[in-house]
Order: sequence, then C-alpha cells, then structure tokens
Amino acid sequence: MEIINNFLWSIATILLVLSGIYFAFKLKFLHLNFKKMLKSLKSDNNKLGISPFESLSVSLGGCIGVGSLAGIALAIFKGGVGTIFWILLSCLIIAPNSIVENALALMYREKNNNSYIGGPAYYIKKGLGYKKIAILYSIIVILAYLFGFLTIQSNTIAKSITFLYNVPSILIGIIIGILSFLIIRKGLKGIARFSSIFVPLMGIIYLLVAMLIIVKNINLMPGILSNIIHEAFNTTSLKYGILSSIIIGIERGIFASEVGTGTSAIASGSSNLDKPINQGLVGVIGCYFTTFVICLSTALIILTSNYNPNNYTLVNGIEITLNALVYHLGTFGNIVLYFCLIAFSFSTIISGYYYVESNLKFLFKNISNKVITLLKIFTCFLLCLASIISPDFIWNTCDILVAILIIINVNCLLNLKKDVIIELEVR
Repeated sequence: MEIINNFLWSIATILLVLSGIYFAFKLKFLHLNFKKMLKSLKSDNNKLGISPFESLSVSLGGCIGVGSLAGIALAIFKGGVGTIFWILLSCLIIAPNSIVENALALMYREKNNNSYIGGPAYYIKKGLGYKKIAILYSIIVILAYLFGFLTIQSNTIAKSITFLYNVPSILIGIIIGILSFLIIRKGLKGIARFSSIFVPLMGIIYLLVAMLIIVKNINLMPGILSNIIHEAFNTTSLKYGILSSIIIGIERGIFASEVGTGTSAIASGSSNLDKPINQGLVGVIGCYFTTFVICLSTALIILTSNYNPNNYTLVNGIEITLNALVYHLGTFGNIVLYFCLIAFSFSTIISGYYYVESNLKFLFKNISNKVITLLKIFTCFLLCLASIISPDFIWNTCDILVAILIIINVNCLLNLKKDVIIELEVR
C-alpha cells in the first residue's frame, strides 16, 4: 500500500505544481492580488445559496483539521525545519488551482430547492461530458470522507479526551454523534451558520495563543526565520537531504490547503455569488489562511520551544505540539491543545458531511429527504463506532483516495482552462 501511495502522490504533486505555475501566468498572477480577494467576500444580490463568507467557513472547516497540529510537527520531525519554507512556497505555487476549481464550481452549479449545489462532479459532467469520471469522483469523495476523514476526526477527539480522563471512548463517540446530528439535521443552511461562527472563533483563539507565544519569544524570531531558509537549501545537515525537505514540505502543503482535491469547490458551488472569478479568489483566501496562519502558527510554536528531534523516536506529531505548548504555557498548554484538537476535528466532521451529502445528491438526482435523513443517522453511527477503532489503515487508505481525487480533478481543470480564462477576460 505504501508503494501505491508514494507512486500516486508523486503524480499528484507533479500535476499540481506544473498546473499551478501554468495557471499563475494564464490568470496574470491573480492569486497575489490581496485587495481583490477581500472584495470578493462581499455577497451579490442573490437570495439563493449561502454567502461567500459562509462558503469559505465551510471550506476552512473541512481543511483545518488534526493535520494542522500533528501534520506540521511530523513534517518538521521528518524533513527538518526547512520543510516550513517549502510548505509556504508550495502554497503560493498551487494557489492558482484554487481559483480555477472554485470558479468552475460556480460556472457549472445547479439549483437545488432554495439553494445551489456544485463542485468537481458537476463541472466534470457538464463541462467535459465525462459522466463516468464524474461518478467515480463522487464515489471516491463519499468513501474518503464518510469512511475516512470523518471517522478519523471522531477517533482523534475520543483518544484525546480518554488520554486525560478515564472516560470510555464509546461514550465520547456517542456525544460526538449526537452533537453532529443536531447541526447537520438542518442541512446546508445549518452547517453554513454553524461554520461561519465556529470556524472563525476557533481560528482566532488559536491565532491569539500563537501570537502570545511569538511575542513572548520575539527575540528568537530572526534566528528561527534565518534557520528555516538556511535549512531549506542545506544539502548536508538533514537526515535525508534537501530532497526529503522539499518532498515532505510540498506534500504537507497540499494536505494542509486541500487545493487540487476539489473539496473546497463543493462548498463554493453553494455560494450566492454570481461572479465565478470572485468565488475563485474566496477559495484562495482559504488556502492562504490555512497555510500561512494556522500551519505557520503551529510551526513557530514548536520552533520557539525546546524542541529537539533526538528526543523522539516513533511519533505521530501530536506529542511534539503538546510538548511545545506545555513548554510555553505550562499545564494550560494541555487545555489549549485539546481544545484545538476537538474544535479542529469537529469542524472537519461538519464540513466533511456536507461534501458527502452533496456528492450523493449528484449520484441520485431525485433522492428523497428520508434517504438524506438516513444518511445523517448512518454518519452519526459511524462517528460513534469510530471512537473505538484503530486509525492506521484508514489513514493509509485516505492518502491513496486523496491522491486519486487530485489526479482526476487537476486533469479536468486543465481541460476546462479556457472557460476560466474567458471568464477572467470578460470580467
């Protein structure tokens, strides 16, 4: 499975990087126009769908997960501090893909009762006429989220709480399932309202903690930043050399932002904006916030601590972040970490469920409300069950499925490039 995973991710990474560079020139480096990005958050006079900010919140909820805490720490451990440079750089390189996929989501969306619905499955089918590939994409999204990312988040929350308190994992799973059902039972509107409040709140809290630590250690910043750049191009000091730093950094950057997977486009397909390019810029905001705010904050929290890679052997990353927070904040660091773990994981559950429902509606156009209700109940049942299972196999399977999503989606973005370029010229 590891060989398959590495092979698929090699293809996915090359596709994302090359397409990102191509779209950057074709879109005249629009992904660097921060003024237009902020203006794009303003809603159009369209009563259908959800606001651009709500679509951004749903998208952020889906990608700001456990990886923002454990994944960044693991990247530093495996590839050295230089990986941070490559994570940030890869975000800038692949960001143009976000404009394209989110713009296409708006161009090929469909009305669904009093809202819109869209995403890669819709622009693959309607824009390219590839019905079978669109169906395959939807099935993979459903499998990856319903049986993968959602269950992983529930498992992480349960394990985190039981590590501190003597509470049965299944009880935590039941609570997660009930809370999730109370939110998702109201459909997209309920998910969007929840995300627009909860996601910014958890992001602000984490950012404030990070800023407190950074300001407290401001004298270390010049040395840390210099070390990040130096190690990014150091061919001798890293355990596996500069190539390891680059590969791990780029892969982690892709995982953090989810650019190229098309999942943010699923949220964008529900936006009430009428200008596709503006929605594309909303997607870039999500990409930058996840990488340059959340992930970079985690990295600086670790690098301003007493972090020493020699103190760790087999790690999953979260213990590195925990030790860093405890170093800076004492026992309060435990509270901060577990709050963030629970918040980040829960937001991913809510957003991930919407991705599943959206793609199920694509597969079955006339699906009844009763079936959707059964899906919600089944999802919550899986969340309960996930609290007591081992996550290793699920993580490996998810990695493979995400790589396949990227390969399918980016190929379709390249085939639909003229649509977005024409839209940019008209705009």
